[in-house]
Amino acid sequence: MHKTREDAWELVTRYTQSERLRKHMLAVECAMRAYARHFGEDEERWGIVGLLHDFDYEKHQTIPDHPLKGADILRAEGWPEDIITAILSHADETGVPRTTRLHHALYAVDELTGLITAVALVRPSKNIRDVTLKSIKKKWKDRRFAAGVNREEIEAGAAALGLPLDDHIAFVLNAMQECAETLGLAGEEHVS
Repeated sequence: MHKTREDAWELVTRYTQSERLRKHMLAVECAMRAYARHFGEDEERWGIVGLLHDFDYEKHQTIPDHPLKGADILRAEGWPEDIITAILSHADETGVPRTTRLHHALYAVDELTGLITAVALVRPSKNIRDVTLKSIKKKWKDRRFAAGVNREEIEAGAAALGLPLDDHIAFVLNAMQECAETLGLAGEEHVS
């Protein structure tokens, strides 16, 4: 049975009630699709991995329960093993090594999308299009800002993709800016 983006979104909405967490998964999907286009990979597959990567987090908030129990759910629902393996690889505690560009990209964008979202939300406009690389780097240095964001993971992820950190941040920022409305980051005047 072929699984689609619609199947992934149905699973996300079934398991995740938090709008904030859903927006995070949409942000990771957006960045993953952009990287798939950049690297000439399967955009749909990469996007689905990004969308599903935290679908079980609300129910299983401790690692490695997340994403291990989520992987069991995905298997029971007939998701392909390569998608499950990619999702498992984003948490070091699972012991699943990152062996493909897809794995490295998911690891590299997961935490970064959270940091970029936080930077956008503290701007007076709440508009991600007002965020710059410089503003992200300024907040990056303040370890109290978005303290839960693992900056070392972002650095390691960028290195694994073979990208300078600033290029990686700028790339993900641009991808998220293109998805501003979907992410709820188009500014307060665009909120409906």
